[in-house]
Amino acid sequence: MAIERTFSILKPDTVEKNKIGEALAILESSGLRPVAMRMMHLTRKQAEGFYYVHRERKFFGELVDFMTRGPIVAMVLEGEGAIAKYREVMGATDPAKAAEGTVRKKLGANIGENAIHGSDAPETAKFEIGYFFPGYELG
Repeated sequence: MAIERTFSILKPDTVEKNKIGEALAILESSGLRPVAMRMMHLTRKQAEGFYYVHRERKFFGELVDFMTRGPIVAMVLEGEGAIAKYREVMGATDPAKAAEGTVRKKLGANIGENAIHGSDAPETAKFEIGYFFPGYELG
């Protein structure tokens, strides 16, 4: 399997609970390696731009409010089959339905506050990485 990169956000709920290290440990133990990382507090404009694909959906305003309520940790992860591996390690969107040992099962509270975000395809990963980490920042 090829080495690839994917994008990750540890959401405000994970940061607020002081669970950054626990989330990172799960990711690293699964074979994913952070190659870029930034803690930041998203502005409303940044969150709306990042989640623009959801702008017509009912939950958009609530999602933007949540993602701007506190700091997040944005990361680029690298590993063999990183996109699929990361989706597996994140767990189902609803933490109640997520598999044991996944980040969302361990750290998520509900569908809205589910601890973590990740790219779902190579095209999405490319956009999301570029949104937070311009090309010149990554080797």
